[in-house]
Amino acid sequence: MITIDKIQTKITEAIRQSGLTQIELARRLGIKQQTVSAYVHQSKMPSLDTFANLCAVLDIDANEILCISSYKPEM
Repeated sequence: MITIDKIQTKITEAIRQSGLTQIELARRLGIKQQTVSAYVHQSKMPSLDTFANLCAVLDIDANEILCISSYKPEM
């Protein structure tokens, strides 16, 4: 099952692998650093447009962040 915790973990990993600080990422996305922190430490998800830009800035496929590539529906 895809959960917000799994998505949050993927976002955190992608940020870490990018080498960007939360401040730099926030600047590139045009949002506050506190908002990026909420994506990592709280159960807050970015809006669709911010999510698309996040994937572009981090150079990662949205399916990877959303855990879709590893999702196997229960039958």
